[in-house]
Amino acid sequence: MSKARATHRLADLRPLARELAARRLAAELEHERRAAAARLAEQEQRAFALAVGAVTPLRQPGRAVHARAQPTPEPRQREADERAVLLQALSDEIDIDTLLDTDESLSFRRDGIAIEVVRKLRRGHWALQAQLDLHGLRRDAAREALGLFIHDSARRGLRCVRVIHGKGHGSPGHEPVLKGRVRRWLVQKSEVLAFVQARASDGGAGALMVLLAG
Repeated sequence: MSKARATHRLADLRPLARELAARRLAAELEHERRAAAARLAEQEQRAFALAVGAVTPLRQPGRAVHARAQPTPEPRQREADERAVLLQALSDEIDIDTLLDTDESLSFRRDGIAIEVVRKLRRGHWALQAQLDLHGLRRDAAREALGLFIHDSARRGLRCVRVIHGKGHGSPGHEPVLKGRVRRWLVQKSEVLAFVQARASDGGAGALMVLLAG
Protein backbone atom coordinates (compact mmCIF):
# COMPACT_ATOMS: atom_id res chain seq x y z
CA MET A 1 0.00 0.00 0.00
CA SER A 2 1.35 3.35 -0.91
CA LYS A 3 2.08 5.94 1.69
CA ALA A 4 -0.44 8.34 0.11
CA ARG A 5 -3.32 5.86 0.33
CA ALA A 6 -2.55 5.05 4.00
CA THR A 7 -2.52 8.73 4.85
CA HIS A 8 -5.92 9.13 3.14
CA ARG A 9 -7.45 6.31 5.21
CA LEU A 10 -6.22 7.76 8.47
CA ALA A 11 -7.77 11.06 7.53
CA ASP A 12 -11.15 9.33 6.99
CA LEU A 13 -11.03 7.67 10.44
CA ARG A 14 -10.28 10.80 12.43
CA PRO A 15 -13.91 12.13 12.52
CA LEU A 16 -15.15 8.70 13.69
CA ALA A 17 -12.53 8.58 16.41
CA ARG A 18 -13.50 12.05 17.60
CA GLU A 19 -17.21 11.06 17.71
CA LEU A 20 -16.43 7.90 19.72
CA ALA A 21 -14.32 9.88 22.14
CA ALA A 22 -17.10 12.43 22.58
CA ARG A 23 -19.63 9.65 23.30
CA ARG A 24 -17.33 8.05 25.90
CA LEU A 25 -16.88 11.41 27.59
CA ALA A 26 -20.64 12.06 27.66
CA ALA A 27 -21.30 8.60 29.13
CA GLU A 28 -18.68 9.14 31.83
CA LEU A 29 -20.14 12.53 32.70
CA GLU A 30 -23.72 11.04 32.95
CA HIS A 31 -22.42 8.21 35.15
CA GLU A 32 -20.70 10.68 37.42
CA ARG A 33 -23.86 12.85 37.59
CA ARG A 34 -26.04 9.90 38.63
CA ALA A 35 -23.51 8.75 41.21
CA ALA A 36 -23.36 12.26 42.70
CA ALA A 37 -27.20 12.43 42.86
CA ALA A 38 -27.35 9.03 44.60
CA ARG A 39 -24.71 10.12 47.15
CA LEU A 40 -26.65 13.34 47.82
CA ALA A 41 -29.95 11.46 48.32
CA GLU A 42 -28.26 9.06 50.73
CA GLN A 43 -26.77 11.93 52.71
CA GLU A 44 -30.17 13.67 52.93
CA GLN A 45 -31.84 10.45 54.11
CA ARG A 46 -29.20 9.98 56.84
CA ALA A 47 -29.57 13.60 57.93
CA PHE A 48 -33.37 13.21 58.16
CA ALA A 49 -33.03 10.00 60.20
CA LEU A 50 -30.62 11.70 62.62
CA ALA A 51 -32.95 14.70 62.99
CA VAL A 52 -36.11 12.65 63.60
CA GLY A 53 -34.63 9.91 65.73
CA ALA A 54 -36.15 6.49 66.38
CA VAL A 55 -39.53 5.97 64.72
CA THR A 56 -42.25 3.49 65.75
CA PRO A 57 -44.51 2.42 62.87
CA LEU A 58 -48.25 3.00 63.42
CA ARG A 59 -50.24 -0.08 64.29
CA GLN A 60 -52.82 -1.18 61.76
CA PRO A 61 -56.27 -0.50 63.30
CA GLY A 62 -57.88 -3.42 61.50
CA ARG A 63 -61.22 -1.64 61.22
CA ALA A 64 -63.64 -1.95 58.36
CA VAL A 65 -64.69 1.15 56.50
CA HIS A 66 -68.34 1.02 55.49
CA ALA A 67 -69.82 3.08 52.71
CA ARG A 68 -72.24 5.68 54.03
CA ALA A 69 -75.83 5.01 53.10
CA GLN A 70 -77.21 7.65 50.80
CA PRO A 71 -80.44 9.33 51.94
CA THR A 72 -83.59 8.27 50.15
CA PRO A 73 -84.39 10.81 47.45
CA GLU A 74 -87.49 12.86 48.15
CA PRO A 75 -89.82 13.39 45.21
CA ARG A 76 -90.42 17.04 46.11
CA GLN A 77 -91.09 18.16 42.56
CA ARG A 78 -93.58 15.35 42.00
CA GLU A 79 -95.36 16.19 45.25
CA ALA A 80 -95.51 19.85 44.25
CA ASP A 81 -96.95 18.87 40.88
CA GLU A 82 -99.54 16.67 42.55
CA ARG A 83 -100.59 19.51 44.83
CA ALA A 84 -100.95 21.83 41.87
CA VAL A 85 -103.09 19.30 40.00
CA LEU A 86 -105.27 18.66 43.03
CA LEU A 87 -105.77 22.38 43.58
CA GLN A 88 -106.66 23.08 39.97
CA ALA A 89 -108.92 20.04 39.57
CA LEU A 90 -111.46 20.99 42.26
CA SER A 91 -113.82 23.65 40.99
CA ASP A 92 -116.23 25.79 43.03
CA GLU A 93 -118.47 26.34 40.01
CA ILE A 94 -119.71 22.80 39.41
CA ASP A 95 -123.47 22.31 39.88
CA ILE A 96 -124.04 19.24 42.04
CA ASP A 97 -127.76 19.63 42.78
CA THR A 98 -128.62 16.95 40.23
CA LEU A 99 -125.95 14.63 41.63
CA LEU A 100 -127.21 14.60 45.22
CA ASP A 101 -129.93 12.31 46.48
CA THR A 102 -132.63 14.54 47.94
CA ASP A 103 -132.93 12.71 51.21
CA GLU A 104 -132.72 14.24 54.67
CA SER A 105 -128.99 14.91 54.32
CA LEU A 106 -128.44 15.36 50.56
CA SER A 107 -126.23 12.27 50.26
CA PHE A 108 -124.18 11.37 47.19
CA ARG A 109 -123.48 8.07 45.45
CA ARG A 110 -121.61 7.61 42.21
CA ASP A 111 -123.21 5.87 39.24
CA GLY A 112 -123.25 2.15 39.78
CA ILE A 113 -123.28 2.42 43.58
CA ALA A 114 -126.44 0.93 45.09
CA ILE A 115 -128.62 2.90 47.49
CA GLU A 116 -127.96 0.17 50.06
CA VAL A 117 -124.31 1.27 50.17
CA VAL A 118 -125.42 4.74 51.24
CA ARG A 119 -127.65 3.27 53.91
CA LYS A 120 -124.81 1.16 55.27
CA LEU A 121 -122.51 4.19 55.28
CA ARG A 122 -125.10 6.16 57.24
CA ARG A 123 -125.51 3.35 59.77
CA GLY A 124 -121.75 3.14 60.37
CA HIS A 125 -121.26 -0.20 58.61
CA TRP A 126 -117.62 0.71 57.80
CA ALA A 127 -115.25 1.60 60.64
CA LEU A 128 -113.93 5.15 60.61
CA GLN A 129 -110.24 5.03 59.64
CA ALA A 130 -109.17 8.68 59.35
CA GLN A 131 -110.55 12.19 59.51
CA LEU A 132 -109.79 15.71 58.33
CA ASP A 133 -110.83 18.81 60.25
CA LEU A 134 -111.16 21.90 58.04
CA HIS A 135 -112.11 24.28 60.85
CA GLY A 136 -110.39 27.66 60.54
CA LEU A 137 -109.07 27.11 57.01
CA ARG A 138 -109.71 29.54 54.18
CA ARG A 139 -111.22 28.28 50.93
CA ASP A 140 -108.01 27.56 48.97
CA ALA A 141 -106.25 26.02 51.96
CA ALA A 142 -109.29 23.84 52.71
CA ARG A 143 -109.58 22.76 49.07
CA GLU A 144 -105.93 21.75 48.91
CA ALA A 145 -106.07 19.96 52.28
CA LEU A 146 -109.17 18.02 51.23
CA GLY A 147 -107.71 17.01 47.87
CA LEU A 148 -104.49 15.76 49.47
CA PHE A 149 -106.38 13.97 52.26
CA ILE A 150 -108.65 12.04 49.89
CA HIS A 151 -105.78 11.23 47.55
CA ASP A 152 -103.52 10.00 50.36
CA SER A 153 -106.31 8.04 52.10
CA ALA A 154 -107.21 6.21 48.90
CA ARG A 155 -103.55 5.45 48.22
CA ARG A 156 -103.25 3.94 51.69
CA GLY A 157 -106.24 1.71 51.02
CA LEU A 158 -108.61 3.37 53.51
CA ARG A 159 -112.34 2.86 52.91
CA CYS A 160 -114.20 5.14 55.32
CA VAL A 161 -113.07 8.64 56.38
CA ARG A 162 -114.70 11.67 57.94
CA VAL A 163 -114.43 15.25 56.74
CA ILE A 164 -115.35 17.89 59.31
CA HIS A 165 -116.38 21.15 57.64
CA GLY A 166 -118.17 22.73 60.60
CA LYS A 167 -121.69 24.00 61.18
CA GLY A 168 -120.88 27.63 60.48
CA HIS A 169 -121.39 28.97 63.99
CA GLY A 170 -118.17 30.99 63.71
CA SER A 171 -118.76 32.20 60.14
CA PRO A 172 -120.29 35.56 59.12
CA GLY A 173 -124.04 35.23 59.26
CA HIS A 174 -123.57 31.85 60.94
CA GLU A 175 -123.69 30.21 57.53
CA PRO A 176 -121.57 27.06 56.94
CA VAL A 177 -119.22 28.50 54.30
CA LEU A 178 -117.35 25.26 53.62
CA LYS A 179 -120.30 22.89 53.77
CA GLY A 180 -121.46 23.35 50.18
CA ARG A 181 -117.94 23.64 48.81
CA VAL A 182 -116.79 20.41 50.46
CA ARG A 183 -119.66 18.57 48.79
CA ARG A 184 -118.72 20.04 45.41
CA TRP A 185 -115.06 19.11 45.86
CA LEU A 186 -115.83 15.55 46.99
CA VAL A 187 -118.08 14.89 43.99
CA GLN A 188 -115.14 15.76 41.71
CA LYS A 189 -112.78 13.26 43.35
CA SER A 190 -112.80 9.96 41.49
CA GLU A 191 -111.72 8.14 44.65
CA VAL A 192 -115.04 9.05 46.35
CA LEU A 193 -117.80 6.48 45.87
CA ALA A 194 -120.36 8.02 48.23
CA PHE A 195 -120.82 10.35 51.17
CA VAL A 196 -123.53 11.09 53.72
CA GLN A 197 -124.02 13.52 56.55
CA ALA A 198 -122.52 12.12 59.72
CA ARG A 199 -124.67 10.83 62.55
CA ALA A 200 -125.17 13.15 65.52
CA SER A 201 -122.57 11.21 67.50
CA ASP A 202 -120.05 11.64 64.66
CA GLY A 203 -120.50 15.37 64.07
CA GLY A 204 -124.00 15.64 62.63
CA ALA A 205 -124.52 18.49 60.15
CA GLY A 206 -120.91 19.61 60.60
CA ALA A 207 -119.30 16.54 59.06
CA LEU A 208 -119.53 14.05 56.21
CA MET A 209 -118.82 10.33 56.20
CA VAL A 210 -117.02 9.45 52.96
CA LEU A 211 -116.68 6.03 51.34
CA LEU A 212 -113.59 5.58 49.18
CA ALA A 213 -112.84 3.12 46.42
CA GLY A 214 -110.99 0.13 47.81
